[in-house]
Amino acid sequence: MPVTSTSLTERRKAATRTDIARTAAALFVARGVRDTRAEDIARAAGVAPRTFYRYFATKEEAVAPLFAAGARLWVDATRAAPAALPLPEALVHGTREALSPEDPANAESLEWVRSLLRLADDNPVLRTVWNDAYHQSEVALAGALAERAGEDPERRPLPLGLRLAAGTAATAVRVAVETWAAGDAPADGPQGPAALAARCIESLSTSPWSIT
Repeated sequence: MPVTSTSLTERRKAATRTDIARTAAALFVARGVRDTRAEDIARAAGVAPRTFYRYFATKEEAVAPLFAAGARLWVDATRAAPAALPLPEALVHGTREALSPEDPANAESLEWVRSLLRLADDNPVLRTVWNDAYHQSEVALAGALAERAGEDPERRPLPLGLRLAAGTAATAVRVAVETWAAGDAPADGPQGPAALAARCIESLSTSPWSIT
């Protein structure tokens, strides 16, 4: 019973974080980051300011769950890619799965990310939140790649090749998403984030995957 209770509590916390994140994103887009206060976000999300600050240190950090959600999908999809695929192909597989707008939830998330990245061009703090989310995804991806390679994901440091592969792939996906977000192309098609990210990864030299 305690395990179930803890699990339910964690799910409720995650749901609250997501609600606050979506509320913050909507206010940022409608009013601008500068003209939105943390108290405004809390009020619109239906929580007390002290509750807001229990989850987030700053108003900009409130959208971090929206950035992290897509990155987490990518890592999970890469981990679940067919075992026979070599690392570059597994990463492309994960990219196409995570960034595909065919899933309505993915499509909504991508549009939020596009709007927020455009705001981040003029807001260094918001840009830092985005960069931190991708750094965290790089760390998580390195662990997923270690599992696929039969390495201990808890080993520190991880093999150089795995770390380089994760860092290179994370940068490729970040550049692809930012390029799409800056333009007007739809999320599907050859200029969508999934297609751009796949092309970025496929264009990488083979050396990062084999370095020892």
